[in-house]
Amino acid sequence: MAYSIGEVADQTGISEYTLRFYDKQGLMPFVQRSSSGRRMFSQDDMDFIGLISCLKDTGMTLSEIKDFVEMTVEGDATLDQRLELFKQQKAAVKRQIAAANKRLEKLDFKVRYFTAACKAGTEAAVEGDCEIPGSPIRIKQTDSKVI
Repeated sequence: MAYSIGEVADQTGISEYTLRFYDKQGLMPFVQRSSSGRRMFSQDDMDFIGLISCLKDTGMTLSEIKDFVEMTVEGDATLDQRLELFKQQKAAVKRQIAAANKRLEKLDFKVRYFTAACKAGTEAAVEGDCEIPGSPIRIKQTDSKVI
């Protein structure tokens, strides 16, 4: 089954403009054209567009993606290079996840901190070090009353 560019845009969430841009940049060399010049996308093309989106979402530049596409066109002679590219991108994503987890820890702390401040009615009543994720947050006690 062949999909039109509009159908691909609807199914992938990528605009027709962007799909045309990707094609002009050489990122979709396998897409066939009708006798009138319209792009006709196969399911394999749709899968490849999904891979392009995945790589882009992981921070790979369009230039790097184009290099990958060119290696794909070259075929089996580039298997080792493509494997290395995916290993490097996987490592990059793991670093992104680690950095995002550190940001999440800081946000978790702030949620706990402000939850305690709201419960006490004032930030002045809250003790805690916001630079140390997971540090204890305590509400200051005076004569067994919360300040």
